[in-house]
Amino acid sequence: MTVTIPDTAMVLAAGQGLRMRPLTNHRPKPLIPVLGKPMLDHALDRLAEAGVGRAVVNSHYLGAMIGAHLKDRTAPTITLSPEETLLETGGGVKKALPHLGSAPVYTVNADIFWLDGPVPALRRLAAHWNPAEMDALLLLMATTKSVGYDGLGDYHMDPLGGLTRRAERELAPFVYAGVQIVKPELFAADTPDGAFSTNLIWDRAQAAGRLFGLAHDGLWFHIGTPDGLREAEDLLAIGGVRAVAH
Repeated sequence: MTVTIPDTAMVLAAGQGLRMRPLTNHRPKPLIPVLGKPMLDHALDRLAEAGVGRAVVNSHYLGAMIGAHLKDRTAPTITLSPEETLLETGGGVKKALPHLGSAPVYTVNADIFWLDGPVPALRRLAAHWNPAEMDALLLLMATTKSVGYDGLGDYHMDPLGGLTRRAERELAPFVYAGVQIVKPELFAADTPDGAFSTNLIWDRAQAAGRLFGLAHDGLWFHIGTPDGLREAEDLLAIGGVRAVAH
């Protein structure tokens, strides 16, 4: 079977990072370093290693700092998509559609951090991607294995990878890990012109039986607060994990 790696990615870097204050008082959350490297660079390095040639990076809060940080980057090549008003995840992708093309793309949250298992997560997603059956393929993390995550989870997953969103006040075994392959045209068809969440896209795909997931087989860190950042760095420094992260 031939594996087609998406050539283009959307990197979501526009959030305000309110829970990370005071670290985000003077810089955007994606530029906060983990093990000496900004989270945004970790994400872009993974994309380059997976064969992605071009990344569209949106920005809003302190967006000029993100643009300045990326001005000399060549792998992947960068297209900036600044937002005057915050468009949320779905609106941010929709605004960037002219730069994304029509083929399936990765989207990656710029404020997450993960370590790969035996096969890089982005390549695992590409190997599992089946556009004839899927509109979106989400990388998921088991809530019990997530570092720094204390939420209720996002999805249940059946044996074939089909996803069902958890009901209100229900627990779900998997949390969205901030990485997916998705068809760009989903963001153009009957969607709001302003801000909206990618949850709209996922709920439609689920209703059509075309929303799938893949469980991450490495480590995943939810870095939502300064305490969470310290916890992650403390754990990453143990047992030689530091070398793997760079």
